[in-house]
Order: sequence, then structure tokens, then C-alpha cells
Amino acid sequence: MKPWVEIDRGPVPGGGELVLCQRGSDFVIRVDGLELMGSRSHGSEERLAAVGCEGLRGRPGARVLIGGLGMGFTLRAALRALADDATVEVAELVPSVIRWNRGPLAPLAGAPLSDPRVHVIEGDVTHPLARAEAAYDVILLDVDNGPVAMTRPQNRHLYAPKGIARARDALRPGGLLAVWSTSDSPEFTRRLTEAGLSVRVERPPARLGGGRRHVLWFARRAAAPSAQIE
Repeated sequence: MKPWVEIDRGPVPGGGELVLCQRGSDFVIRVDGLELMGSRSHGSEERLAAVGCEGLRGRPGARVLIGGLGMGFTLRAALRALADDATVEVAELVPSVIRWNRGPLAPLAGAPLSDPRVHVIEGDVTHPLARAEAAYDVILLDVDNGPVAMTRPQNRHLYAPKGIARARDALRPGGLLAVWSTSDSPEFTRRLTEAGLSVRVERPPARLGGGRRHVLWFARRAAAPSAQIE
């Protein structure tokens, strides 16, 4: 079997370093020697976006926020579900990941960053969330390994009650928050429910053809009350 070959390295703001490696047509991104993501396992990420954006094609001017670019598979699946007048903002903390998606990783997901509907935000996803008030139809969060197996402790606030409330308030009435994770967390489910969100959990396979299962939360904000006719 061919060995993995290091392609590039990139610092993570706040500490740490990501390493991009290639073996044949396969790519992996590692952090501290551990595989963070690989080009063979993206079934659950695509499921996150496909279910999260389901029904938005018929909504004029739909607006979606994606936290975490990864290898572009989540973004590709979201674009497939959206109409031509949609807007997709992608917040990615690590500049190298953006550069890799415009370079060696671009063919994996069909170069989704070249789609005119996409706007890249270089920085923490909390920045657009903090500025938004009932702005998004869907928020997709895939910024780490989930609320339990975090590789970046600074992401803890995203899964805390204040972070959940911030994401909820950034959704339009009836909007959906979708979160990806490598493992389950009943505590996180409870926090979503306590924030007033209607929660559904899925456990799709990591790969399109099977494999270990990941966990997806789909948490919907209540719709606006119907106007009363007197």
C-alpha cells in the first residue's frame, strides 16, 4: 500500500496545526497526528445538508449559514438542495482549509467554492451568528467532532446553552439548526430542547455505502404565530 504523503500544513488560529495528506486519490486532514476528516467518509455530512436544506428550493431568497468548510461535501449537498437565488455563507476558521478547497481538494466535491451563491467568511462561525437576528433559514454546524469529542476546546461554547440560544435567535421563525457529531450526547439533546427547539436525532452511516454511524441533530425553531382574523 502506498504511504500517505504530506501535501501542506496550516496553523489553526488560537493554536494547533492542520496537516493535509494524500495517498493516491484519497485525502485526509489531521490534527495532532489524528485524522480529523477524510475524503472517503462524507455520507453523514451530505445527509446533514440534504435534510437540513430540504424544502428550501421553493423558498425565494433562501439563506443558509454553514459552520465549517471541511472538504466541501456539506457545501456541495446544500447547493444541490437550493435554488439559484439562494445565498450560502460558509464560515471557516482555518485559512489553509479555504486555500486547499480552492486547490488540491477542489475536485473532490466539484469545486463548490466557485458557485456564485457561496460567500466565504474567514473566521469563527460565532461572528456571523452574533451579528444575525432571525436572518437564516438553516444553520449547519460541522465545526468539530461534536459536543463531546471536541478537537478544539474553544468550540465548547457553540454547544453550551448560550451558544445554542445564539444560533436559535439567528434563525428565522420555523428555521432549522442542524449539528453534526461523531458520537451521541443526550445532554446536548436536552439543551436543545430546553432552548425551545423541536429536536430530531438521526444516526446515518459515515460513508455513503455504510460504515460506523455518526449523529445528526435537527432542531427547529417554532414558526411565527398565524395572524388572528377578527
